[in-house]
Amino acid sequence: MLDSIKFYGSATLGSKGQIVIPAEAREELKLEEGEKLIVLRDPRGGGLMILKAERLESMIEQMQSKFGTLVEAVKKHEEKVAG
Repeated sequence: MLDSIKFYGSATLGSKGQIVIPAEAREELKLEEGEKLIVLRDPRGGGLMILKAERLESMIEQMQSKFGTLVEAVKKHEEKVAG
């Protein structure tokens, strides 16, 4: 996991609660003006995670698909055990 962490620089929180995403991060991640971003609290606390809205939607769709597959496997197992 640490291999996937990249340091882009730092940001300062302004008086209106705004931050500027470093240019290198915007360029590499193809973030464009007006793009919708989702801000989440890091589950370990002490930080934020910022995702493109479209990426979060894709992650949710993948989880729903995998969950559906898991539910089907559990149903088949229960039917087999019930026999």
